[in-house]
This record gives sequence, structure tokens and C-alpha cells, in this order.
Amino acid sequence: MTHSTLSPIHIIGGGLAGSEAAWQAAQAGVPVILHEMRGVRGTDAHKTDSLAELVCSNSFRSDDATANAVGVIHAEMRLAGSLIMACADRHQVPAGGALAVDRDGFAEAVTAEVDRHPLITVVREEIAGLPPEDWDQAIIATGPLTSPDLAEAIRAKTGEDALAFFDAIAPIVHRDSINMDICWYQSRYDKVGPGGTGKDYINCPMDQAQYNAFLDALIAGDAVGFKEWEGTPYFDGCLPIEVMAERGRETLRHGPMKPMGLTNEHNPTVKAYAVVQLRQDNALGTLYNMVGFQTKLKYGAQAEIFRMIPGLENAEFARLGGLHRNTYIHSPTLLDPTLQLRNRPGLRFAGQITGCEGYVESASIGLLAGRFAAAERKGEEISLPPATTALGSLLNHITGGHLVSHDEPGKRSFQPMNINFGLFPELEPGSIVKPEGVKRFRGKEKTVMKRQLVALRALADCKAWLGLA
Repeated sequence: MTHSTLSPIHIIGGGLAGSEAAWQAAQAGVPVILHEMRGVRGTDAHKTDSLAELVCSNSFRSDDATANAVGVIHAEMRLAGSLIMACADRHQVPAGGALAVDRDGFAEAVTAEVDRHPLITVVREEIAGLPPEDWDQAIIATGPLTSPDLAEAIRAKTGEDALAFFDAIAPIVHRDSINMDICWYQSRYDKVGPGGTGKDYINCPMDQAQYNAFLDALIAGDAVGFKEWEGTPYFDGCLPIEVMAERGRETLRHGPMKPMGLTNEHNPTVKAYAVVQLRQDNALGTLYNMVGFQTKLKYGAQAEIFRMIPGLENAEFARLGGLHRNTYIHSPTLLDPTLQLRNRPGLRFAGQITGCEGYVESASIGLLAGRFAAAERKGEEISLPPATTALGSLLNHITGGHLVSHDEPGKRSFQPMNINFGLFPELEPGSIVKPEGVKRFRGKEKTVMKRQLVALRALADCKAWLGLA
């Protein structure tokens, strides 16, 4: 059967998940119509009409495929011909051990690749309700900023309330307004990552008095109030800086402001009490974002409080922080293992709306949804990724994740999750063998070996699943 005889797959949403889903389906020889509302209707967080625009950070996080779960899913996606990873690799900027990208260059590259694909048609329009019934293969990948009309249609169809959490946006500072007589370049522990040098972050040191004064200002800062309908269901992976400050005076020192692995080149004998890090945000190196400084503070309070940070006393902000509402469905009860809505065959969900968290995770679920829909359209058997892979472990979390249990008090309900080694199946007994000549083998060394073995197994099993072994 040739693609000319196949009906198209309709994909709603041109973010990372929707763009990846469209690419995977089209690469499998199936026509795709990609519906994107930006260009007709904007969102509170997006600034452009480009596909796959990054709104919260420019980091895809660790690219270490030997002992980091995020690096493993990067590697698996590359093996699967991911468009998102290919464009990220082409537009990376230095970020220590992480893979960070030039936002504009990345989004423009994804848009160009999708536009030029002969089997993908991009239609700029808002789909206000569920896909019509004659769209027998469709994917909803509208992400955290699903339009109210579509969200209401999803609730009506599923009988479940869409659950909401908040992603906070960190401020971005102009590089030339940072005082480098106080700050210095260094990656934590001098770690060198893709495209990096080991000096990929700008570090702003604080002594104890400066830290305490900053903390007091954060806690007392004027924040944007929540509307009654919003509630405050924060996701722990993206808490506003002022909310973390309220959780205890040491919280920030053990979180985004931890001083470990950093030595002040201006005063190497004195250890900073806390450190604020800024990461390069664009390829030119003219903009830096404040790592972990997502915030709901009002703009005036942000500028005043963040200029208390040593080295940022004259900071000029290209963008101040903000907060936007995210929406996701209760996937374990609503979706089958192929991401298909149980009460409507042929309709799949992908990306953050399924309850995964993070750019890469969203794109990876789009990758799977696109492959599953294409296989079904071509009359082929759908092949699920092994649970031992990063793709498979994340899919399993989404489609069979934590449920509220009346029989097991304290068991947590389903919530957004980044990829992590806790989602992977345990290794076979006896897999971890103490190296020769080592008397004591436990703790950190054992954990590192376990992660390395899990990563090796994941990549080997992914290659086999893709027919590359």
C-alpha cells in the first residue's frame, strides 16, 4: 500500500510532541495533517508562531547516556530518528553536562523540516472540540496550554476532570549587564558536556548574610495572586523560587542555589554560602537564564529582589519570570498501552497532556504516538517498546502509573513525571558484580554501576526493538 492510498492522520498541536508525532508518522509513509492554532490564536506563554517553541527553559537536561536516565532517552530517540533530537543537536549551546539549545534556531529548524516534508500538511487553525468522528486516526498533542474549549470537550468525553499544575518561567538576563568582577564561569565540578568547556555557567556567590537577606526578600515579595479557579497544585519539579524559600531556610541552599562543586575564581580560599547559576540561553551567548528561578513574583518585585544577587545589581532583564497553567489527563484510567483513548478507538494523546513532564519526555511520547498511529493506519501490528527502555518505562508510567488506592492507604495518585531510573525495571539478580580488588563496594559506587548497567540494557533493548541490533 502506498501513501497515496492512505487516509491522513490528524494531529492537533504543533509543539514538541505534535511535531515529533507528525514526523514519525510521515517517515513511516503515512500522510499527516498537523493542526496548530498559533498563527490564529496565541497562548499566554508562547511568543512566536514557530512549531516546537520552548517556553520554560532552553535545556533538554543531561545528555549522559551512560548513567543518566534523561541521557538514555536522548540516545533512544536519536536511534528512532527523532526530529526533535536532530534539531536540538544542530542548535546546541554550551551548558556543562546538559544539552541546551538556541531557542529560536531550534524552533525554526523544526518548523522548516516539518514544512518541507512531502507527507505533512500544516494547517493553522484552532480545533475547538474533539476531532470529528471521520478522523479515524487522530492525536491530541495540545500540551500544557490546551485551549479551554478543547479541554472542556476532553472532560465531557472522558468523564474525568482535567488535572492542572503550573509551570513557572525563569527570568532571562542580558549577559553584558552581569558584573563579571564578582561572578565567574564554571560548570559544577567542571563537568564538560555536549558543546561545552566545563565553564558553561555564570556563577553569582553569596555569603550567609547576603543569602539570609535575599531569602527574607523572596518570602516577603509581592506575588501575583491565584484566581479561585486555579488552585495551587504545583509540580515539585518546577516550583517557584519563592515557594521553595517558604519551605525552609535551607531549601534553596540544597536546591538551585547549592554551592557544591564550585570555586570562586576571584576568592578561591573562601567557600560561597550559596550560589545562583545562570545558563546560556541563545547561540550568541548574549542571554542567560537564571537556573531554577521560576517565579510568580510581580515584575517590579522580581527586578528589585533579583538585583540583590551579587553580580546582578545592574542586571537588565530580557524577560521576567511568569507562571502559566498546565492541563493533563488521568492517563492510566483513560488510555490503553498504545496511548489510545479507551472509549474512542483511533484517538490518541501525546506529550504533556498525558502527564509526562519535560521537553524531551513530551517529544518521546509524541514519537511513540506517531509510530503507533502509523502502524495502525498501515494495518501493521503495533510494537510496544520494551519496559527496560527509557521509552517503554515512561510509557508504562503514563498508561499504568500510580492510581488512588483505597486498599493501600498512602499510595499516591498519578502525577506528572520526568524520566528517571526509578521507572525502569530492576536488573536481573547477580547483575551487579563487585570489581576485582575492591574491598568495599556500596553506596555511590554501586549506584553508579547500577545506572550504567540499566543504561546499557536500555540501549541494547531499544536497538533490538527498532531492528537495529
